[in-house]
Amino acid sequence: MTILSRASLEPQEITEFLKREIQLKDVSEKILYQKVINRSAAERNLTVTAEEIQEEADKFRHENRLEKASDTLAWLADNMITSDDWEAGIRQQLLAKKLSKCLFDKDVEKFFGQNRLDFDQILLYQIIVANEKLAQELFYQIEEKEISFYQAAHIYDIDEERRQKCGFEGKLYRWNLRTDIAAIVFGVPIGQVVNPVKTPQGYHILMVERFIPAELTPERYDEILDRLFQDWLNRELNYMLHSDTMVDNVESQTAEALGQ
Repeated sequence: MTILSRASLEPQEITEFLKREIQLKDVSEKILYQKVINRSAAERNLTVTAEEIQEEADKFRHENRLEKASDTLAWLADNMITSDDWEAGIRQQLLAKKLSKCLFDKDVEKFFGQNRLDFDQILLYQIIVANEKLAQELFYQIEEKEISFYQAAHIYDIDEERRQKCGFEGKLYRWNLRTDIAAIVFGVPIGQVVNPVKTPQGYHILMVERFIPAELTPERYDEILDRLFQDWLNRELNYMLHSDTMVDNVESQTAEALGQ
């Protein structure tokens, strides 16, 4: 365990580092998001109780095996925060969750229904090779069962990681794929090998192992809720920044007029 708290860091050093790493914008954006959340929660009289914070802290300690008080204190020290800092962070997380549910809980099911196709998934396997001749040869060999799809992927795919996985690409949504590829694989029969498709990456031989129809599971509910909330945060932040700019301009123009 590295005890960074013993190091001496000035705020200016941290700011300059964030600038050099091109992270200052992201950090600043998160701070401004929190301002939007705090203001909007206050307008709606949303609060987080001490009991809720304690419950969340206990859950975190259990998940991270911080069973003893000494374990928790060591974790806090290692992360350079106090117990008050930790509780403040938990409070902000819970407040954001409460606000997102307050704003969009009733909209999740409607959004899911309107965008149901976007939540269909497939288990996709693919082989990508560099030239058309090899792609066609592999396709015919797989069709004639001279070689299995998985063997061909393991031997010929241009991507080492996919070769190790015998062509397994993963569980994918339509929007994870190029539009032309998605149109093909979401309409092909399960297990059918698709004729090579050319893209800038190379020549794709595709096979869908399983189709997973969209279902509004608790996980998908949270996913949609987070998406709606993030879109709202972006709009609110843009409005806040635009409003602040307008106020600054008005104040500047007023000051100039009074000075004349």
